[in-house]
Amino acid sequence: MATYRIGIDVGGTHTDAVLLNDKNEVISETKASTTEDVATGIYHAMHKIVSHANVPKENIKYAMLGTTHCTNAIVERKRLNQVAVVRIGAPATLAVKPLIGVPNDLRELLGEHVFLVRGGHEFDGREIVDLDENHLYEIANELKEKVDSIAITSVFSPVSKAHEERAAEIFQEVLGDSIALSLSSEIGSVGLLERENATILNASVINVAKMAAEGFIDALKNEGIQAKVFFGQNDGTLMSVKYAMKYPIFTVACGPTNSLRGASYLSELSDAIVVDVGGTTSDVGVLVQSFPRESSLAVEIGGARTNFRMPDLVSIGLGGGTIIKIEDEHSFTIGPESVGYRLPEKGLVFGGDTLTTTDVVVALGKSNLGDVKKVSHLDKNLLEKIYVRMVEMVEEAIDRMKTSADPVPVILVGGGSILLPETLKGASHVIRPNHSGVANAIGSAIAQVSGQVEKIFVLDKIGRAAALQSAKEQAIKEAVQAGAEPSSIEIVDIEDVPLAYLPGNATRVRVKAAGDLKYQSEVAIH
Repeated sequence: MATYRIGIDVGGTHTDAVLLNDKNEVISETKASTTEDVATGIYHAMHKIVSHANVPKENIKYAMLGTTHCTNAIVERKRLNQVAVVRIGAPATLAVKPLIGVPNDLRELLGEHVFLVRGGHEFDGREIVDLDENHLYEIANELKEKVDSIAITSVFSPVSKAHEERAAEIFQEVLGDSIALSLSSEIGSVGLLERENATILNASVINVAKMAAEGFIDALKNEGIQAKVFFGQNDGTLMSVKYAMKYPIFTVACGPTNSLRGASYLSELSDAIVVDVGGTTSDVGVLVQSFPRESSLAVEIGGARTNFRMPDLVSIGLGGGTIIKIEDEHSFTIGPESVGYRLPEKGLVFGGDTLTTTDVVVALGKSNLGDVKKVSHLDKNLLEKIYVRMVEMVEEAIDRMKTSADPVPVILVGGGSILLPETLKGASHVIRPNHSGVANAIGSAIAQVSGQVEKIFVLDKIGRAAALQSAKEQAIKEAVQAGAEPSSIEIVDIEDVPLAYLPGNATRVRVKAAGDLKYQSEVAIH
């Protein structure tokens, strides 16, 4: 029996959808406008591909969603949660306050409720000072009805998360289960400020992620599809809905990651630079053996430095809906604001009142969209200057991602790729593959399933090699249970942190395994 899977990627402007068969062939595809409530756009896109394909709905076994909503919310400073920032680290960390180095506008949005509490641990797991629980109770009572999300960060919590977990218990006791809690030990690695930033950003986009998740699930139900739902995450693998709503920060790069994976699949290139042009941003990444190159540095999201595992990307505020502001006949600004999903009503060529990058390429005859007469009054010389600068922005981003001066293949994907020409400086050749407009949805649909285990082992009893082997076997078992084909599973990530505060030479081991989806209707998914 043929089985099918849906891949959907929700961008700021478009919601792309594809239906693939078990040979990863595209059966149908569409590009619908993203709607403000997310759900409507997802439903329209899904309805189009299912109706066009005319396959039995009961044979659609999986549905995958990748979304850049969390990224766009941070970049545009919109729809963010009311956040409280709690750092457990006084008196040791009083010299450097939370949100240092974060752009001023983001600090103003997220820094209204900041607290420093006595507590935290040394690098070897010993307490710096006792946790000040009375202060935490005071903070919890002060925050009633003021915030809906709390970011909790403790010094060296990746080594000992006891203080973070106790703080979470106190906040839940006082504020109830409805308060969203983000613990830094579950999000970032060692490095206080970057881990704290990642945790604050995670706390700030929980509502955005919840809206996207509920929209996707409702759309499936409305279409009468009983499929297993997965969400794309930064490393190119899939995660459950529950996990995605608790850790939405892990989805921030899944759109570009899906686009890179989709670009590799469509172009049949394993090593290249990919430019994914959406409605709000352009993301430039590097393919190494068909997977995104991972960043070895702290990654900036919306100007804030973070330190969890991310693909190595450069994001620039240039997309199909990017707003162009003309100050006089010589000066202009490009972005970073975007009309996003409102391009079909706001863009000049569609009868709107806002000059966008799409209007520029239409006016210059480089694309055929909307009504060119509506932009015929614009100064062509100035538009040429704007277009040259648009292309330069992308070429500069490509140059930043290259490791040598040699030209490399560049793959253009995303609906906004109509903005770019067939030749770019630094590119040996420019490829715009078939289905490139929905490369992100294809990447989402072909993503692998992962299984993860995190466990403390006493090395004096079993030894390091045996501990790692045991963790690998458990991670592989988790991946199989999640629906991965056993023969395709590989270990994609291993991390072990020695726990010097515990006896017996203890270490915390985290292993992630990933494999292809197993196409069998009887697969057990937990």
